[in-house]
Amino acid sequence: MEKVAGIIDSLPYLLKMPSKKVWIDYDDEADVLYISFRKPQQANDSIMEDNMIYHYHNKKLVGVTVLHAKKKAA
Repeated sequence: MEKVAGIIDSLPYLLKMPSKKVWIDYDDEADVLYISFRKPQQANDSIMEDNMIYHYHNKKLVGVTVLHAKKKAA
């Protein structure tokens, strides 16, 4: 139930996502979380800030890559 409580706590953020569909992939070995708001992303610009990479297609956010995800979640 604790895992579900964490998802419930994140609902306000999930409902404000830039897309109604979200794809999430996690690479445990690299500790990288990939969040896509569009598949394929077809990003044509990226900005890295604070171990996060924001992917844009024509100035619209289409994905986020979170480096060192476990550390950020702690």
